[in-house]
Amino acid sequence: MSSAKEKAMQYFKEGYNCSQSVVLAFSDKLGIDAETALKLSSSFGGGMGRLREVCGAVTGMFIVVGILYGYSNPNDQVAKAAHYELIQKLAKEFKDANHSIICRELLGLPEGPDNSTPSARTKQYYVERPCEELVGMAAEIVEKLIDN
Repeated sequence: MSSAKEKAMQYFKEGYNCSQSVVLAFSDKLGIDAETALKLSSSFGGGMGRLREVCGAVTGMFIVVGILYGYSNPNDQVAKAAHYELIQKLAKEFKDANHSIICRELLGLPEGPDNSTPSARTKQYYVERPCEELVGMAAEIVEKLIDN
C-alpha cells in the first residue's frame, strides 16, 4: 500500500471503522502507535458510535488534521480561527463531493441512532455501502493537504 487513500480503504476492508481507517492510515505521520490511533478514533465509527451523525471518515480526517495542524493555546484566537477555517474548508470539500458529511444522509438511513451492534462485514455490506470510498476520499483530502 502506498497512498493514504489505499491504506485507509484497505483498513476499512479489514474491519476497522471509518474513523479508525482514516486515522490509522496516517499513524506514522502523527507520531503515535497504531493501537493509540485505533483507540483514539474508535468511538467515531457509524457517525459517532452508530448515532449516524458526522461521518466517521470525516471525523477521522479532523482528528488527523487536529494532531498535525491543531492549536493548543486556548487564548490564541488567531490560531483557533485559522484551524476552524481549515476544518470548514475540508468539510466543504468532502460535502461538495458527497452532498453531506452526515453518516445517515450518506447511507440513506432514517433519522435517529442505529442500534449499537455493528453490521456484519459481508460481501453484501461492501456492495451496499459507500463507506470504503468515503474513507478513501477523506484520506485523499488529508494527503493532499499534507503534500501542499
